[in-house]
Amino acid sequence: MTRFLNTSKAMLNNIKTSKLNPSSAIWQQFAIVMVLLGVVLPAVLQAKTKVTQAEQLTTDMGTFSVVNQASELHKQAIIFIPGLMSNPSVYSGIKEQFEEQFDVHLVAIKGFAGTPQDSEFSFEQLLLDLRAYIALKKLDKPHIVGHSMGGLIGLSMAAEHEELIGKVVSIDGLPFIGPIFTRSNDTVVDHMEPQAQAMKAMFQAMQPEQLAAQTKRGIFIQAKSADDQAHIVEMAKKSDPITAGTALYEVMLKDVRKPLQTSKTRMLLLGASGAFTQDAQHQSVQDLYEQQFENVKNATVIMNTQARHFIMFDQPAWLVTQISSFLEE
Repeated sequence: MTRFLNTSKAMLNNIKTSKLNPSSAIWQQFAIVMVLLGVVLPAVLQAKTKVTQAEQLTTDMGTFSVVNQASELHKQAIIFIPGLMSNPSVYSGIKEQFEEQFDVHLVAIKGFAGTPQDSEFSFEQLLLDLRAYIALKKLDKPHIVGHSMGGLIGLSMAAEHEELIGKVVSIDGLPFIGPIFTRSNDTVVDHMEPQAQAMKAMFQAMQPEQLAAQTKRGIFIQAKSADDQAHIVEMAKKSDPITAGTALYEVMLKDVRKPLQTSKTRMLLLGASGAFTQDAQHQSVQDLYEQQFENVKNATVIMNTQARHFIMFDQPAWLVTQISSFLEE
């Protein structure tokens, strides 16, 4: 454990000072980018809904707000959830492809990317609020599509509240982030505690501009185009460092690999390894992803070796095709 903690401290120092040579630091940044992602009744009673001039319903659920089009067609619902320090704008290039067939609900997590915040972040409370939202809107087994941390939220719902949801699509978000840091699926939550604490302290000590600078250092792993990279950095700059640090800490210690083995929910993980250049690296990432779903009979893993972490930016048409095909099965 002492050796692991020393490695964690060294990694943090390298992150602060290095230029991220892909051959020496890519796994460290890849791991960070991967994150980047009470009872139900009271939460339902406290929810506030309003209709905007654009005929969109905005519902406040405590840890997040949700926007969806006002509709009486009662279509099957899809809930889109962004990742760490992101907002629903990450889905702007693909959501219209689903609006004709589905009732689209866009989640904005408070404290991320300019979404106003009025309470402390809690991953477990977010799950309860999501459960409450489904009950409030009387959604019949909505599908969940989540990116990065949003993918972990969807997988956590499959592990803990499977009776409430339909299918789950995780866009480059894993059941447990730990193995990306250690490159071993033998890693457990206890192994990650020192590193999670260190990461939390580092993020919470930052100013928003430093959060943006930190994001910019590893931006080559997140997206290809300069415009998309700038958008990601801007979302980080508008995020609250305290919230980002708390969320990162809780995500690093969330492991739903085992409970997913008994879940009846159909799951699709769409992984991205486009930041890597060698076949052996692509295979290593794919192996880590697939190993996380060992003995999960309802899960499918499909890798994209061209797209980087924000697949919706780099390969939107491919992403829409994969999601649509899966939901139509």
